[in-house]
Amino acid sequence: MVFTEDFLHYVWKFRLFDRLDLRTTEGEELEIFSAGQHNTHAGPDFQNARIRIGDTTWAGNAELHLSSSDWHRHGHTGDGAYDSVILHVVYTDDQPVTLANGRRLPTLELKNRISADLYQRYHNLVFGNQSVIPCEASIGRVDPLTMQNWLTRVLVERLEKRAEAVDAALTLNRGDWEETFYQYLAANFGFKTNALPFELLAKSLPQNFLAKHKNNPLQIEALIFGQAGFLDGEPVDEYPRSLKKEYDYLRKKLKINPIENHLWKFLRMRPQNFPTVRLAQFAALVVQSSHLFSKILEVKEVKDLRKLFSGIEVHPYWETHYRFDKESLPAAKHFGQASVDTVLLNTVALFLFSYGKHMQQQYYISRALKLLENIPAENNHVTQEFTTLGVNIFTAFESQALLELKNNYCAYKKCLHCGVGIKILKPV
Repeated sequence: MVFTEDFLHYVWKFRLFDRLDLRTTEGEELEIFSAGQHNTHAGPDFQNARIRIGDTTWAGNAELHLSSSDWHRHGHTGDGAYDSVILHVVYTDDQPVTLANGRRLPTLELKNRISADLYQRYHNLVFGNQSVIPCEASIGRVDPLTMQNWLTRVLVERLEKRAEAVDAALTLNRGDWEETFYQYLAANFGFKTNALPFELLAKSLPQNFLAKHKNNPLQIEALIFGQAGFLDGEPVDEYPRSLKKEYDYLRKKLKINPIENHLWKFLRMRPQNFPTVRLAQFAALVVQSSHLFSKILEVKEVKDLRKLFSGIEVHPYWETHYRFDKESLPAAKHFGQASVDTVLLNTVALFLFSYGKHMQQQYYISRALKLLENIPAENNHVTQEFTTLGVNIFTAFESQALLELKNNYCAYKKCLHCGVGIKILKPV
């Protein structure tokens, strides 16, 4: 069976070893007051540990290795960062370690102090042949409080990582929150399949260009469809012909060029989600909204946030078309509740969180989390997997957290860094 340093860290951190009559490898009495804080950066593994060796109490760092000879193999000899180590915790003591000042480094060997049962449960969890996640046989029995606390933490981790990307975009936009929000909102309208062309479209058509034509819906639609590359040919129907006429004029006036039309994907998409329909909905939102992000910051109630995106009605042409010059059976193309939820989840909640982090205002962070608690859970293969394992998923708060858990913990078998894994491993 495999023994890892991560497991040794876990055993030390939670003191899951036999502490009866503890002694160093040189036979001195040892008492552990604090294992210290786990350090995941450069330097000793645990900082600010407190121990007693003999009659002397020490405060400093602890370093952990599978074998004491790893001290030399890992290059700690002569490294000043390790001069403050007060205890070397090892699985096997195979070689004494002497510090630069000539002092023998006190060592605690754990080889015979870790229960076989604990190790077996760890081995089964991390190295078993599970098909979905390492703890698939146990996660459904983890108590609700542990699950909720851990899902909250990983959800915040997910939002913090995404907020870093928002900050980078904000820098490129010279601190303009409205423009950055507009670009993210556009990408959201494209779902995953057409997120890139939607984002390129928004960057090629800044909000200040659109603001000058707010009172003319036809010109807004012409700019959006024209910049998307859908007005390059010679349309037949009156509506696209009108759009082309307006766009040809505005294109010269604004000195803009469309993105490549081939970037848009139609294949294997439901007609209701064709990029042409989504562009029509996006144009309708632009027409009815101004300073949208500022409004989002001011609105306090979730129901009022929904109203900002509800009731978006597209041009009547799209009621009988999915593409230009190709008539179809009548079908509603309004911006439905599911689409509103998608925007609230992927853009609004993210920007409330990002703004709160950027401005150091917890109020907006709390609003972002509350919003996610009021959006129905996503239905995808990850949430379906967790549901079959007995995990209750009701809101986007939970589904987003479980996506992070699966992709950044379960997929890498980081069970010893996971609150759920730690709970399952801990002795009863």
